[in-house]
Amino acid sequence: MTRCRRRGPAVTVLGLLGVLCALLAGAGQAQATGYRYWSFWDRDGSAWAYASQGPSTARPSDGDVQGFRFSVSEDSQDSAKPRGAASFDSICAATPARDGEKRVALVIDFGTAQDAPSGETPPKPRTACARVADDATSAEALAAVAKPLRYNNQALLCSIAGYPKTGCGEQVSSSKDTESKGTESKDTGKDSATASDGGGGPSVGLIAGGAVVVVLGAAAVWQARRRRG
Repeated sequence: MTRCRRRGPAVTVLGLLGVLCALLAGAGQAQATGYRYWSFWDRDGSAWAYASQGPSTARPSDGDVQGFRFSVSEDSQDSAKPRGAASFDSICAATPARDGEKRVALVIDFGTAQDAPSGETPPKPRTACARVADDATSAEALAAVAKPLRYNNQALLCSIAGYPKTGCGEQVSSSKDTESKGTESKDTGKDSATASDGGGGPSVGLIAGGAVVVVLGAAAVWQARRRRG
């Protein structure tokens, strides 16, 4: 009988530990940290490839197709690709070649309403053919067809054609179940992103901390009873 009484609190502690693990696992699945920003893409044959350089340093060649997509994502593996047709022949059909210049086909996808900053509505995706100097960067090609552009003090591309009006690479919390796949430029600027909590209700850290206190308290009671026994 004595041994049974001593096992009771231990089982309770183990049970609470199980609840804590389940709580933490559930919390991790419920929320994910992402960033709202413009990503930069190269067209590789019939598919998009995440650009290996930022638009301020990349120098496309005549006939290249590049894309920009605005959305929310955790990292480059999670980023949403530009949508719509991406053929150089169709985008630049009405833009003849010139000596000393190059043509770059651009796909600009402003993203979905779900990924838009509060109070803003994303414009429809569009394409443009930029004819620029042979040594021009992707950023210069973009500026030729999609002004106004906005950058922050770390040269992160914040806005294309005036969208969005505010914000730049800010951190957001989103549900894992949503389809808000975002965008990330190689000039991500994540280090300077501002954190944003979703408001409403206690944080996951506070809940988890409370659970830990309960478990440790139960363990202390069990140890005290063992010593008395």
